[in-house]
Amino acid sequence: MPHVNGGCDVAPVDDAPDAVRILHRLDVREGATGEGVGTGPNVALVLDLETTGLDVERDAIIELAIRRVRYDAEGVITHIDKAYEWVEDPGKPIPPEISEITGLTDADVAGRSIDDECATKLLRSASIVIAHHSRFDRRWVERRLPGAEGLAWACSMEQIDWRAGGFDGRGLGFLLCQAGWFHDGHRARADVDAVIQLLRHRFGDDRTALSMLLERAARPSWIIRAVGADFSVKDLLRGRGYRWDPGRKCWWIEVTDNERMPEEFWLAGNVYRMSANPRALGPTFEEVSATTRFL
Repeated sequence: MPHVNGGCDVAPVDDAPDAVRILHRLDVREGATGEGVGTGPNVALVLDLETTGLDVERDAIIELAIRRVRYDAEGVITHIDKAYEWVEDPGKPIPPEISEITGLTDADVAGRSIDDECATKLLRSASIVIAHHSRFDRRWVERRLPGAEGLAWACSMEQIDWRAGGFDGRGLGFLLCQAGWFHDGHRARADVDAVIQLLRHRFGDDRTALSMLLERAARPSWIIRAVGADFSVKDLLRGRGYRWDPGRKCWWIEVTDNERMPEEFWLAGNVYRMSANPRALGPTFEEVSATTRFL
């Protein structure tokens, strides 16, 4: 019988060998990984940043971390470079809620700044830049470091099918725990190392997460904007996976070449039919690639 604890039924602990899962503290070190072929001829750069807020026009970066990795033709990380990290004085007090999350205080960043030349050189030395939320990070990086504009970007959150690989959710810390690791998150350096460890993860078919990411990033895709969609269809669009763009004031979605035509038919039958009261004849389409995605 279950034990009773405070009026709630609590099942007895299963003593089977797989009933307890141990998480290992993440420790990503510089040097060869012992995996893959040679040192790997390709270079990827993983980055993360912390900011004073969410508004790229009004807020500022307070921490930037960068680490390059080499990988082989199979998407296996063969070598991990040294870590680079900088904190930067935003020129105004760090909001208390940001200090609480990151642990960074005004005293930590006072008078300090990012090494623009070094950071830009590192970014431009890689064939692809990877972040766990590139739709957020890319705009901040290009605004702060104009010399790094136009690079190829990939997103480990959006462009890896974690669910198909047996994971739940897409949050960095949650994914890391499911892979068997834990880290001290919300500092840029720690989050960079967490992403690197996830990119090394092998799915059931022995393929790495990095391999999946690179394949997805290389494919052209389309941004479809449902311009002129009536307010009455917002729930349909949201349920379909569309996101609201407050700047353009329209709903949008990114689809592959193969998904574009089915999406056009869906929009025609649900958003642009006469009874849906559209204010435009149809959606707009923008082709994007790794160098133009996440902007």
